[in-house]
Amino acid sequence: MMNYKKPILAGLLIILLLGLTGCKENKENTDSKTKAEIEIPMILTVNPTTGKKNEEELVNAFNEAYKGIYHMDVEWIMETEEEYRKNLKRLNVTDKLPAIITDLRMLPSFYEMMVQEGRLENLSPYMKADKDWQDMVEPAVMEACSEPDGSVYLAPISTAMFSCSGVFWNRQLFEEAGIREFPATWEDFWACCEQLKDSGITPLALHTEGTAWAPMLLATAELADSKEGAAFMNELFPDSYQNKNGLRMADTLKRLFAYTTEDALHTDFDVAYRNFASGKSAMLPNGYWMIEQIPEDFAGNVRFSVFPGNKLISSPETFGWAVVSSYSDEVKKGAVQFLKFRTMFNQQEKEAFLEGNTDKDNQMLADYIAAYNSGPQMVPNYQVKWNSVLQEETLGEYLPKLSKGQIGSEEFTRMEDDSIRQFEEER
Repeated sequence: MMNYKKPILAGLLIILLLGLTGCKENKENTDSKTKAEIEIPMILTVNPTTGKKNEEELVNAFNEAYKGIYHMDVEWIMETEEEYRKNLKRLNVTDKLPAIITDLRMLPSFYEMMVQEGRLENLSPYMKADKDWQDMVEPAVMEACSEPDGSVYLAPISTAMFSCSGVFWNRQLFEEAGIREFPATWEDFWACCEQLKDSGITPLALHTEGTAWAPMLLATAELADSKEGAAFMNELFPDSYQNKNGLRMADTLKRLFAYTTEDALHTDFDVAYRNFASGKSAMLPNGYWMIEQIPEDFAGNVRFSVFPGNKLISSPETFGWAVVSSYSDEVKKGAVQFLKFRTMFNQQEKEAFLEGNTDKDNQMLADYIAAYNSGPQMVPNYQVKWNSVLQEETLGEYLPKLSKGQIGSEEFTRMEDDSIRQFEEER
């Protein structure tokens, strides 16, 4: 899910950031000329679909601003975000975690274990001692990244503005089917799927591996359309899915797969993305970060909309990065400085948006800003609420069976409840 980089004026940002850090660091740079740069190890991914290094702009800006003091020593690996998250667990067991880790909150049980075992640095003292850092962070983001006792293990971005997911859709395919706008209600959404299908157009790009990101976005957004469903989406580690809400979500998932491609089963998000980007499917749910991943020659056909019922899915804590506590104090200090820099970087991106310093010809970007400013209902991301067994094993095994009619919604929810029992035994 989930790189938060935005397609904005990189040069402007770097100038602004260097201006903000330059004066403060002049003395440090002078004093440290004879010192070696402190290396801060980190692992970041290369997007397997586009070949782009995620967060490269941020890393380069930091290394330039802190040249001679700190240096982000990044290992870029060609793997999916799901593979990266699985590797975090292996690296933790072998005590080879880098100093800064990303995506940790996408693994709620692993995050909980890391906190309990004291593997993460509590960033609260650093932030409380730094009013400038505190002032950069929106209250809702700070709340999402804080523990009940006030501890902070996830360094926050500045704003929730770039953390939202909705639906990308192909304007040309919609027009071919006689549809002029994205459906505003779920009833209209299903009618839209039928109309596209009747026109010989595959409505949805979906997949079942990798926590079934795309179909689960749609199913959980639909579930939150009721008051009871919205409350269920706010529960952490629900006790059961064998209830009205669990059955409704299962029914929605089964219905969604009636409108997707033949290769949607047992494949990951990259297949769904290619089906959308090649014009084989008309809709793909995903987050803001996909805007810069759409091919330039295709971008003119793509629009972005809220989910039906004026909903966006957002959990800004999933963008919080953590510092591993076992590193030396000097490395941890540099890591914390990088995370503050990242917050500032994100704040400058937001200000560029608000000041209009964006690509005015980018319709997707304009759509996203309009969607975010429309006062949508924010639905939590299921990946920060539900157990890891359900996400990493149950969905991949049983969602294909549900979609093919080999099991019904009742059995699907029983398998979800089995994941709860297995998860509790493994904790």
